[in-house]
Amino acid sequence: MGVAEVREYLKQWNKAELVRELAKSSATVELAAEALGVIPARIAKSMAFRNGEACILLVTAGDTRIDNQKFKSAFGIKPKMMSPEETLAFTGHAPGGVCPFALASPLVKVYLDVSMQRFGTMFPACGSGNSAIELSCDELFACARAISWVDACKLPLA
Repeated sequence: MGVAEVREYLKQWNKAELVRELAKSSATVELAAEALGVIPARIAKSMAFRNGEACILLVTAGDTRIDNQKFKSAFGIKPKMMSPEETLAFTGHAPGGVCPFALASPLVKVYLDVSMQRFGTMFPACGSGNSAIELSCDELFACARAISWVDACKLPLA
């Protein structure tokens, strides 16, 4: 999968034209924030976790870290991140471009972390290491076909 598949997927919400392909890499939170001219917290990072034979794709604010206790409370399992190869197999997106759009497997269940609700809009990747889209939290929830909002992360200390 890549940007073209994500654009096609986002057409159903009339969002395809909002996908931005950047001249610089956006493969990490820091690089994406620099390329987009926003603070790292507004980058929506997507992380894949194993859940038996399925995958939890958790989308969080860029400045957060997984809180093991909160994660276990939200999902009933300990957080175990997938390898880059497993992530690619389940999502169809390589690390650096993992996003909650145009997913390769129906075994991927998308959840959004409440940490993103601090901001009016967020910037998730769009299937490549140099792409992004700006969406409100409500738009992101709809376009990602998210299951629910969860509280699985801790914010940085101020």
